[in-house]
Amino acid sequence: MSRYPRLRDQADGVITAHIREREQRTKDQIMALVDFELAYMNTNHEDFIGFANAQQNSESSSKRKLGNQVIRKGYMAIQNLGFMKAGSRDYWFVLTSETLSWFKDDEEKDKKYMLPLDGLKIRDIEQGFMSRRHTFALFNPDQRNVYKDSKQLELSCETQEEVDSWKASFLRAGVYPEKKVDLTNGDDDQTASEGTSSLDPQLERQVETIRNLVDSYMKIITKTIRDLVPKIIMHLMINNSKDFINGELLACLYSTGDQNSMMEESPEEAAKREEMLRMYHACKEALRIIGDVSTATVSTPVPPPVKDDWLRTAPDSPRVSPPSPGGPPRRGVSSRVPPPPPSTRSAPSVPNRPPPGPPPRPGSGIGLPPPLIPQRPGAGLPPIPQRVQNAIAQEMLDAFGMPK
Repeated sequence: MSRYPRLRDQADGVITAHIREREQRTKDQIMALVDFELAYMNTNHEDFIGFANAQQNSESSSKRKLGNQVIRKGYMAIQNLGFMKAGSRDYWFVLTSETLSWFKDDEEKDKKYMLPLDGLKIRDIEQGFMSRRHTFALFNPDQRNVYKDSKQLELSCETQEEVDSWKASFLRAGVYPEKKVDLTNGDDDQTASEGTSSLDPQLERQVETIRNLVDSYMKIITKTIRDLVPKIIMHLMINNSKDFINGELLACLYSTGDQNSMMEESPEEAAKREEMLRMYHACKEALRIIGDVSTATVSTPVPPPVKDDWLRTAPDSPRVSPPSPGGPPRRGVSSRVPPPPPSTRSAPSVPNRPPPGPPPRPGSGIGLPPPLIPQRPGAGLPPIPQRVQNAIAQEMLDAFGMPK
Protein backbone atom coordinates (compact mmCIF):
# COMPACT_ATOMS: atom_id res chain seq x y z
CA MET A 1 0.00 0.00 0.00
CA SER A 2 2.95 2.36 0.46
CA ARG A 3 3.54 2.31 -3.33
CA TYR A 4 0.11 3.78 -3.99
CA PRO A 5 -0.63 6.62 -1.51
CA ARG A 6 -4.00 7.58 -3.03
CA LEU A 7 -5.24 4.01 -2.83
CA ARG A 8 -4.05 3.80 0.77
CA ASP A 9 -5.82 7.02 1.76
CA GLN A 10 -9.05 5.91 0.10
CA ALA A 11 -8.92 2.50 1.84
CA ASP A 12 -8.23 4.15 5.23
CA GLY A 13 -11.22 6.42 4.80
CA VAL A 14 -13.59 3.57 3.91
CA ILE A 15 -12.40 1.34 6.79
CA THR A 16 -12.53 4.20 9.33
CA ALA A 17 -16.09 5.08 8.37
CA HIS A 18 -17.15 1.47 8.77
CA ILE A 19 -15.47 1.16 12.19
CA ARG A 20 -17.19 4.35 13.41
CA GLU A 21 -20.53 2.92 12.39
CA ARG A 22 -19.88 -0.37 14.17
CA GLU A 23 -18.61 1.47 17.25
CA GLN A 24 -21.93 3.27 17.68
CA ARG A 25 -23.82 0.01 17.34
CA THR A 26 -21.55 -1.59 19.94
CA LYS A 27 -22.19 1.25 22.41
CA ASP A 28 -25.93 0.91 21.89
CA GLN A 29 -25.72 -2.81 22.57
CA ILE A 30 -23.75 -2.28 25.80
CA MET A 31 -26.24 0.35 27.00
CA ALA A 32 -29.02 -2.12 26.24
CA LEU A 33 -27.20 -4.71 28.37
CA VAL A 34 -27.09 -2.26 31.29
CA ASP A 35 -30.81 -1.58 30.84
CA PHE A 36 -31.44 -5.34 30.94
CA GLU A 37 -29.69 -5.57 34.31
CA LEU A 38 -31.64 -2.61 35.70
CA ALA A 39 -34.97 -3.95 34.49
CA TYR A 40 -35.16 -6.92 36.82
CA MET A 41 -33.30 -8.13 39.92
CA ASN A 42 -33.07 -11.89 39.76
CA THR A 43 -32.98 -12.96 43.40
CA ASN A 44 -33.18 -16.60 42.33
CA HIS A 45 -29.72 -16.49 40.83
CA GLU A 46 -27.51 -19.33 41.97
CA ASP A 47 -24.77 -16.94 43.12
CA PHE A 48 -27.12 -14.68 45.11
CA ILE A 49 -26.45 -14.84 48.85
CA GLY A 50 -30.07 -14.69 49.98
CA PHE A 51 -31.66 -12.95 52.96
CA ALA A 52 -30.86 -15.64 55.54
CA ASN A 53 -27.16 -15.77 54.71
CA ALA A 54 -26.93 -11.97 54.55
CA GLN A 55 -28.47 -11.65 58.02
CA GLN A 56 -26.14 -14.27 59.41
CA ASN A 57 -23.11 -12.53 57.94
CA SER A 58 -24.20 -9.16 59.31
CA GLU A 59 -24.31 -10.48 62.86
CA SER A 60 -20.77 -11.79 62.76
CA SER A 61 -19.26 -9.11 60.52
CA SER A 62 -18.02 -6.86 63.30
CA LYS A 63 -16.28 -9.62 65.22
CA ARG A 64 -14.89 -11.13 62.05
CA LYS A 65 -13.33 -7.80 61.10
CA LEU A 66 -11.92 -7.02 64.51
CA GLY A 67 -10.81 -10.46 65.63
CA ASN A 68 -9.56 -10.36 69.24
CA GLN A 69 -7.72 -7.07 69.00
CA VAL A 70 -7.50 -4.51 71.77
CA ILE A 71 -10.03 -1.69 71.40
CA ARG A 72 -9.44 0.51 74.45
CA LYS A 73 -7.48 0.75 77.70
CA GLY A 74 -8.04 3.02 80.66
CA TYR A 75 -9.00 3.45 84.29
CA MET A 76 -12.58 2.96 85.52
CA ALA A 77 -14.17 2.26 88.89
CA ILE A 78 -16.36 -0.69 89.77
CA GLN A 79 -19.26 0.56 91.88
CA ASN A 80 -20.99 -2.60 93.15
CA LEU A 81 -18.11 -3.94 95.25
CA GLY A 82 -17.85 -4.44 98.96
CA PHE A 83 -20.01 -6.16 101.54
CA MET A 84 -23.12 -4.17 100.86
CA LYS A 85 -22.33 -3.45 97.21
CA ALA A 86 -21.76 0.12 98.05
CA GLY A 87 -17.98 0.41 97.73
CA SER A 88 -16.01 1.38 94.61
CA ARG A 89 -12.43 0.88 93.48
CA ASP A 90 -10.40 1.94 90.44
CA TYR A 91 -8.93 -0.69 88.10
CA TRP A 92 -7.07 -0.71 84.83
CA PHE A 93 -9.48 -2.02 82.16
CA VAL A 94 -8.52 -3.59 78.84
CA LEU A 95 -11.37 -3.93 76.32
CA THR A 96 -11.00 -6.30 73.36
CA SER A 97 -13.51 -7.40 70.76
CA GLU A 98 -14.41 -10.47 72.82
CA THR A 99 -13.62 -9.80 76.51
CA LEU A 100 -13.33 -7.12 79.17
CA SER A 101 -10.44 -7.59 81.59
CA TRP A 102 -9.30 -5.49 84.48
CA PHE A 103 -6.00 -5.38 86.35
CA LYS A 104 -4.71 -3.90 89.56
CA ASP A 105 -2.66 -1.24 87.72
CA ASP A 106 -1.52 -0.29 84.24
CA GLU A 107 1.40 -2.74 84.29
CA GLU A 108 -1.14 -5.49 83.54
CA LYS A 109 0.57 -8.09 85.69
CA ASP A 110 -2.09 -8.83 88.31
CA LYS A 111 -5.29 -9.73 86.45
CA LYS A 112 -8.37 -9.56 88.61
CA TYR A 113 -11.05 -10.85 86.25
CA MET A 114 -11.89 -11.43 82.58
CA LEU A 115 -15.51 -10.99 81.53
CA PRO A 116 -16.81 -12.38 78.19
CA LEU A 117 -18.92 -9.92 76.19
CA ASP A 118 -21.22 -12.41 74.47
CA GLY A 119 -24.87 -11.49 74.98
CA LEU A 120 -24.19 -8.44 77.19
CA LYS A 121 -25.95 -5.09 76.89
CA ILE A 122 -25.18 -1.63 78.23
CA ARG A 123 -27.45 0.88 79.94
CA ASP A 124 -27.19 4.13 81.88
CA ILE A 125 -27.63 4.38 85.65
CA GLU A 126 -28.94 7.48 87.31
CA GLN A 127 -26.38 9.45 89.27
CA GLY A 128 -26.73 9.10 93.04
CA PHE A 129 -27.49 11.97 95.38
CA MET A 130 -24.05 12.04 96.99
CA SER A 131 -22.08 10.69 93.98
CA ARG A 132 -20.26 12.88 91.48
CA ARG A 133 -19.24 10.06 89.13
CA HIS A 134 -21.11 9.13 85.96
CA THR A 135 -22.12 5.47 85.95
CA PHE A 136 -23.26 2.89 83.39
CA ALA A 137 -23.79 -0.86 83.72
CA LEU A 138 -23.26 -4.06 81.79
CA PHE A 139 -26.03 -6.62 82.16
CA ASN A 140 -27.43 -9.77 80.58
CA PRO A 141 -30.96 -9.53 79.12
CA ASP A 142 -31.62 -13.12 80.28
CA GLN A 143 -31.21 -12.03 83.90
CA ARG A 144 -28.08 -14.10 84.39
CA ASN A 145 -25.29 -13.15 86.74
CA VAL A 146 -22.64 -11.06 85.07
CA TYR A 147 -19.98 -10.72 87.74
CA LYS A 148 -19.99 -13.14 90.67
CA ASP A 149 -23.43 -12.84 92.27
CA SER A 150 -24.31 -9.55 90.62
CA LYS A 151 -26.85 -9.28 87.81
CA GLN A 152 -24.98 -6.28 86.43
CA LEU A 153 -21.51 -4.75 86.51
CA GLU A 154 -21.63 -1.05 87.34
CA LEU A 155 -18.76 1.03 85.99
CA SER A 156 -18.14 4.74 86.58
CA CYS A 157 -15.94 7.53 85.24
CA GLU A 158 -15.23 11.01 86.46
CA THR A 159 -16.64 12.85 83.43
CA GLN A 160 -19.47 12.27 80.99
CA GLU A 161 -17.04 12.47 78.04
CA GLU A 162 -15.18 9.42 79.34
CA VAL A 163 -18.45 7.54 79.73
CA ASP A 164 -19.47 8.33 76.14
CA SER A 165 -16.05 7.26 74.88
CA TRP A 166 -16.27 3.94 76.68
CA LYS A 167 -19.80 3.39 75.35
CA ALA A 168 -18.55 3.90 71.82
CA SER A 169 -15.75 1.41 72.45
CA PHE A 170 -18.22 -1.15 73.79
CA LEU A 171 -20.33 -0.58 70.68
CA ARG A 172 -17.34 -1.46 68.50
CA ALA A 173 -16.93 -4.65 70.55
CA GLY A 174 -20.53 -5.65 69.85
CA VAL A 175 -22.07 -4.57 73.18
CA TYR A 176 -25.11 -2.48 72.21
CA PRO A 177 -27.09 -0.18 74.47
CA GLU A 178 -30.48 -1.14 75.84
CA LYS A 179 -33.36 -0.22 73.54
CA LYS A 180 -35.64 2.46 74.99
CA VAL A 181 -39.37 1.84 74.64
CA ASP A 182 -40.96 4.84 76.28
CA LEU A 183 -40.32 8.12 74.48
CA THR A 184 -42.05 11.41 75.06
CA ASN A 185 -43.17 13.72 72.26
CA GLY A 186 -41.07 16.67 73.35
CA ASP A 187 -38.34 18.27 71.29
CA ASP A 188 -35.68 17.18 73.71
CA ASP A 189 -36.80 13.56 73.55
CA GLN A 190 -36.95 13.73 69.74
CA THR A 191 -33.38 15.06 69.64
CA ALA A 192 -32.26 12.31 71.99
CA SER A 193 -33.99 9.74 69.81
CA GLU A 194 -32.19 11.04 66.73
CA GLY A 195 -28.91 11.00 68.61
CA THR A 196 -29.34 7.40 69.75
CA SER A 197 -30.87 6.07 66.50
CA SER A 198 -27.46 5.28 65.06
CA LEU A 199 -26.71 3.22 68.14
CA ASP A 200 -29.69 0.94 67.64
CA PRO A 201 -28.29 -2.59 67.07
CA GLN A 202 -31.42 -3.74 65.25
CA LEU A 203 -31.14 -0.91 62.74
CA GLU A 204 -27.45 -1.56 62.24
CA ARG A 205 -28.06 -5.25 61.60
CA GLN A 206 -30.72 -4.37 59.03
CA VAL A 207 -28.38 -1.94 57.30
CA GLU A 208 -25.65 -4.54 57.29
CA THR A 209 -28.03 -7.13 55.87
CA ILE A 210 -29.09 -4.82 53.05
CA ARG A 211 -25.46 -4.02 52.34
CA ASN A 212 -24.63 -7.72 52.09
CA LEU A 213 -27.53 -8.28 49.70
CA VAL A 214 -26.51 -5.37 47.49
CA ASP A 215 -22.86 -6.42 47.47
CA SER A 216 -23.81 -9.97 46.53
CA TYR A 217 -26.01 -8.89 43.63
CA MET A 218 -23.49 -6.31 42.42
CA LYS A 219 -20.86 -9.07 42.24
CA ILE A 220 -23.23 -11.01 39.96
CA ILE A 221 -23.77 -7.97 37.72
CA THR A 222 -20.05 -7.20 37.57
CA LYS A 223 -19.29 -10.78 36.63
CA THR A 224 -21.93 -10.70 33.87
CA ILE A 225 -20.71 -7.35 32.48
CA ARG A 226 -17.09 -8.46 32.45
CA ASP A 227 -18.08 -11.59 30.58
CA LEU A 228 -20.43 -10.10 27.97
CA VAL A 229 -18.84 -6.74 27.09
CA PRO A 230 -15.67 -8.24 25.49
CA LYS A 231 -17.88 -10.67 23.55
CA ILE A 232 -20.07 -7.84 22.25
CA ILE A 233 -17.03 -5.80 21.15
CA MET A 234 -15.45 -8.82 19.48
CA HIS A 235 -18.61 -9.72 17.57
CA LEU A 236 -19.93 -6.30 16.57
CA MET A 237 -16.64 -4.51 15.86
CA ILE A 238 -13.62 -6.72 15.28
CA ASN A 239 -15.10 -9.74 13.52
CA ASN A 240 -17.49 -7.57 11.48
CA SER A 241 -14.63 -5.29 10.40
CA LYS A 242 -12.55 -8.29 9.32
CA ASP A 243 -15.43 -9.62 7.22
CA PHE A 244 -15.92 -6.18 5.68
CA ILE A 245 -12.26 -5.87 4.70
CA ASN A 246 -12.17 -9.37 3.19
CA GLY A 247 -15.47 -9.15 1.31
CA GLU A 248 -16.72 -5.61 0.69
CA LEU A 249 -13.70 -3.31 0.75
CA LEU A 250 -12.72 -3.92 -2.88
CA ALA A 251 -16.24 -3.18 -4.13
CA CYS A 252 -16.37 0.03 -2.08
CA LEU A 253 -13.02 1.16 -3.51
CA TYR A 254 -14.21 0.57 -7.09
CA SER A 255 -17.39 2.53 -6.45
CA THR A 256 -15.94 5.51 -4.58
CA GLY A 257 -13.11 6.78 -6.81
CA ASP A 258 -11.21 6.73 -10.07
CA GLN A 259 -9.16 3.58 -10.43
CA ASN A 260 -6.47 5.17 -12.62
CA SER A 261 -5.79 7.97 -10.16
CA MET A 262 -5.70 5.57 -7.21
CA MET A 263 -3.11 3.36 -8.93
CA GLU A 264 -0.61 6.17 -9.44
CA GLU A 265 2.72 5.47 -7.82
CA SER A 266 4.39 7.77 -5.39
CA PRO A 267 7.45 9.78 -6.57
CA GLU A 268 9.67 7.92 -4.12
CA GLU A 269 8.59 4.55 -5.50
CA ALA A 270 9.14 5.70 -9.10
CA ALA A 271 12.64 6.94 -8.27
CA LYS A 272 13.39 3.66 -6.55
CA ARG A 273 12.23 1.69 -9.62
CA GLU A 274 14.41 3.82 -11.94
CA GLU A 275 17.41 3.24 -9.71
CA MET A 276 16.84 -0.51 -9.77
CA LEU A 277 16.59 -0.49 -13.59
CA ARG A 278 19.82 1.50 -13.85
CA MET A 279 21.60 -1.00 -11.61
CA TYR A 280 20.20 -3.88 -13.66
CA HIS A 281 21.50 -2.51 -16.98
CA ALA A 282 24.89 -1.68 -15.42
CA CYS A 283 25.26 -5.24 -14.14
CA LYS A 284 24.22 -6.64 -17.53
CA GLU A 285 26.85 -4.52 -19.34
CA ALA A 286 29.53 -5.59 -16.86
CA LEU A 287 28.71 -9.27 -17.44
CA ARG A 288 28.97 -8.74 -21.22
CA ILE A 289 32.42 -7.16 -20.92
CA ILE A 290 33.63 -10.00 -18.69
CA GLY A 291 32.39 -12.52 -21.26
CA ASP A 292 34.27 -10.79 -24.10
CA VAL A 293 37.52 -10.79 -22.14
CA SER A 294 37.19 -14.50 -21.41
CA THR A 295 36.61 -15.49 -25.06
CA ALA A 296 39.49 -13.33 -26.48
CA THR A 297 42.16 -14.66 -24.15
CA VAL A 298 44.67 -17.19 -25.76
CA SER A 299 46.33 -19.72 -23.54
CA THR A 300 49.74 -21.36 -24.27
CA PRO A 301 50.45 -24.88 -23.05
CA VAL A 302 53.29 -25.42 -20.63
CA PRO A 303 56.55 -26.66 -22.37
CA PRO A 304 57.72 -30.19 -21.56
CA PRO A 305 60.46 -30.63 -18.98
CA VAL A 306 64.12 -30.59 -20.18
CA LYS A 307 65.96 -33.91 -19.94
CA ASP A 308 69.26 -33.79 -18.02
CA ASP A 309 70.60 -37.29 -18.82
CA TRP A 310 73.34 -35.75 -21.00
CA LEU A 311 75.10 -34.36 -17.97
CA ARG A 312 78.29 -36.01 -16.72
CA THR A 313 79.55 -36.29 -13.26
CA ALA A 314 83.28 -35.65 -14.11
CA PRO A 315 84.32 -32.53 -12.25
CA ASP A 316 87.45 -31.92 -14.44
CA SER A 317 85.81 -31.56 -17.78
CA PRO A 318 84.91 -28.06 -18.85
CA ARG A 319 81.32 -27.05 -18.72
CA VAL A 320 79.64 -27.07 -22.06
CA SER A 321 76.12 -25.90 -22.38
CA PRO A 322 73.75 -28.21 -24.22
CA PRO A 323 72.70 -27.26 -27.69
CA SER A 324 69.42 -25.53 -27.96
CA PRO A 325 66.68 -27.67 -29.43
CA GLY A 326 66.04 -25.84 -32.73
CA GLY A 327 68.97 -23.41 -32.87
CA PRO A 328 71.96 -23.44 -35.23
CA PRO A 329 75.03 -25.50 -34.33
CA ARG A 330 77.85 -23.75 -32.56
CA ARG A 331 81.07 -22.99 -34.33
CA GLY A 332 84.07 -25.30 -33.74
CA VAL A 333 81.92 -27.96 -32.22
CA SER A 334 80.92 -30.93 -34.37
CA SER A 335 77.92 -32.92 -33.66
CA ARG A 336 79.50 -36.10 -35.04
CA VAL A 337 82.64 -37.92 -33.79
CA PRO A 338 85.09 -39.32 -36.47
CA PRO A 339 85.49 -43.08 -36.47
CA PRO A 340 88.59 -44.47 -34.75
CA PRO A 341 91.48 -45.89 -36.83
CA PRO A 342 91.37 -49.54 -37.61
CA SER A 343 92.96 -51.70 -34.98
CA THR A 344 93.24 -55.36 -34.20
CA ARG A 345 92.41 -54.77 -30.59
CA SER A 346 88.99 -55.39 -29.34
CA ALA A 347 86.95 -52.41 -28.36
CA PRO A 348 87.23 -51.47 -24.70
CA SER A 349 84.19 -51.95 -22.47
CA VAL A 350 82.09 -48.98 -21.74
CA PRO A 351 82.52 -47.90 -18.09
CA ASN A 352 79.48 -47.68 -15.89
CA ARG A 353 78.36 -44.09 -15.53
CA PRO A 354 77.34 -43.00 -12.03
CA PRO A 355 74.02 -41.25 -11.66
CA PRO A 356 74.14 -37.49 -12.01
CA GLY A 357 74.51 -35.58 -8.82
CA PRO A 358 72.88 -32.30 -7.84
CA PRO A 359 74.12 -29.18 -9.57
CA PRO A 360 76.88 -27.30 -7.72
CA ARG A 361 75.97 -24.27 -5.73
CA PRO A 362 76.80 -20.86 -7.19
CA GLY A 363 80.27 -19.62 -6.17
CA SER A 364 81.58 -23.08 -5.19
CA GLY A 365 84.23 -23.10 -8.05
CA ILE A 366 83.19 -26.54 -9.39
CA GLY A 367 81.93 -26.51 -12.99
CA LEU A 368 79.37 -28.75 -14.49
CA PRO A 369 80.67 -32.03 -16.12
CA PRO A 370 81.01 -32.08 -19.92
CA PRO A 371 78.11 -33.44 -21.89
CA LEU A 372 78.14 -36.99 -23.16
CA ILE A 373 79.13 -37.58 -26.79
CA PRO A 374 76.14 -38.85 -28.67
CA GLN A 375 76.56 -42.06 -30.66
CA ARG A 376 74.70 -43.41 -33.59
CA PRO A 377 72.39 -46.11 -32.52
CA GLY A 378 73.36 -49.65 -33.73
CA ALA A 379 76.85 -48.62 -34.95
CA GLY A 380 79.89 -50.88 -33.99
CA LEU A 381 83.54 -51.02 -35.17
CA PRO A 382 83.99 -50.22 -38.88
CA PRO A 383 84.65 -53.34 -41.11
CA ILE A 384 88.24 -54.14 -42.36
CA PRO A 385 88.49 -53.95 -46.14
CA GLN A 386 89.14 -57.18 -48.08
CA ARG A 387 92.34 -55.85 -49.59
CA VAL A 388 93.82 -55.21 -46.20
CA GLN A 389 92.79 -58.64 -44.98
CA ASN A 390 94.57 -60.33 -47.94
CA ALA A 391 97.81 -58.39 -47.33
CA ILE A 392 97.85 -59.34 -43.67
CA ALA A 393 97.34 -62.98 -44.50
CA GLN A 394 100.22 -63.01 -47.00
CA GLU A 395 102.58 -61.45 -44.47
CA MET A 396 101.77 -64.11 -41.93
CA LEU A 397 102.40 -66.95 -44.40
CA ASP A 398 105.76 -65.51 -45.42
CA ALA A 399 106.78 -65.17 -41.80
CA PHE A 400 106.11 -68.79 -40.94
CA GLY A 401 107.56 -70.08 -44.28
CA MET A 402 104.37 -71.66 -45.29
CA PRO A 403 103.52 -72.05 -48.94
CA LYS A 404 100.69 -70.10 -50.44
